[in-house]
Amino acid sequence: MSDLRLDLYGLTREQLTRQFAEWEFSLVHVARLWNYLYLELADSWAAMPDLPVRVRAKLDRETRLGVLSVARETDSSDGFTRKYLLRLADDEQIETVLMRYTGRVTACISSQVGCAMGCVFCATGQMGFTRHLTPGEIVAQAVHVARALRAAQNAEAGPSPVHRLRNIVLMGMGEPLHNYDAVMQAIDILRDSNGLALASERITLSTVGVVPGILRLAAEKRPLHLAVSLHAANQAERAALVPAAKKWTLDELMAACRVYSEQTGRRIFYEWTLIEGKNDSADHARAVGHLLRGLPAQVNLIPLNPTAGYAGAPTRSEAAKRFQHILAQEFKIPSTVRQRRGIDIGAGCGQLAVAES
Repeated sequence: MSDLRLDLYGLTREQLTRQFAEWEFSLVHVARLWNYLYLELADSWAAMPDLPVRVRAKLDRETRLGVLSVARETDSSDGFTRKYLLRLADDEQIETVLMRYTGRVTACISSQVGCAMGCVFCATGQMGFTRHLTPGEIVAQAVHVARALRAAQNAEAGPSPVHRLRNIVLMGMGEPLHNYDAVMQAIDILRDSNGLALASERITLSTVGVVPGILRLAAEKRPLHLAVSLHAANQAERAALVPAAKKWTLDELMAACRVYSEQTGRRIFYEWTLIEGKNDSADHARAVGHLLRGLPAQVNLIPLNPTAGYAGAPTRSEAAKRFQHILAQEFKIPSTVRQRRGIDIGAGCGQLAVAES
C-alpha cells in the first residue's frame, strides 16, 4: 500500500511554512527542520533533537522522510564514478550516479522509472516506462549523493571542495520534460539558498526534444541549462534513432529551440551520440553545422556507450576529432567530446537501467 503522508523532500520551504502554520506550530521550527533536511542531511527523526517532541510526533504521523534505501552501489575501476541502485517506497528502483572530476562532483539524477521515449541506443528507453518520479524522489537522489559526499569528507582529514555537491544533471533515467511539474518543483527545492543551494548555472536538464516542454521553459524563463538530444540532422535519420521525433519533428524541434534561445538569451547544448558509420562522417558534421547555423549553440559529442539492446559501435577518436574540426573551422560552432565516466559499471550516458533485482 502506498504511503500517503507528505514527503518532506517534495515540499518547498514556502509550502512547509504554510503546513506548519496550519498545524499552529511556531514558524521557527520550519527553519530548524529545513536545516536538518538540507544542511545537516539528517536521515531520521532521531537525528533532529532540537525539534520539540510534539513537532516530531506530528511529523511522524503526517509526513515521511523520503530517504531512499540503497539496493546496490558500484564503483568504477578508476574510482571516479559510483552508481547507486536506489529503492523507492513502492519498491520500484532507479539509478543515480556520482561522478568525480577535477575540483568538482556531479550527480546524474533520474526523473522517471524507465522512459517512454524509446531511443534505440538507450538502455532506459529499451526498458520502457513505468511511472513518473515525485518531486521528493528527485530531490532525495541529490540528498543521497550529498550525504555520501559528507561521509567521505568525514572519513578524511579536512574539508575539500570536491566533497560538496555543486552540479546536477537531469540526464539519468527518464525524460525530464515528460515529468515537467515534478522536475521543476524539485529544481526549486534544490536551488533554495537556505538548503543545498545549487546555483542555476550548475543545473542541466537534458531532453530528447519534447517541444511543448521546451516552449514552456522558454515562456517561464527557467534559470537552468538546456541540453537537447539531437543525434541526427534530418527527420528520417532522427526518427529512426529517436521515436519521439515522429511526434515532434525536427523542424518543430528546431523552431522551439529558436524560440527558447530568443526568449531566454541562453545557448542550448546539442547532444550528438557518435555511432560509428551511422552519424559520424564529415557530411554529418556539415549537416549539423547547417542545422545550427546562426543559433547560440554548443555541441556535446558523446561516443556511443554499449547497451544490450543496440548493436552499434562508438565512433573512433579520429572521426570525433574530424567532426569537431569541421564544426569549429567551417561553422564556428564550439563542441566538446564528452569525458567518459563509469562505462565499465553501466553508468555512462544511455546506460542506466534496472535490469537486476
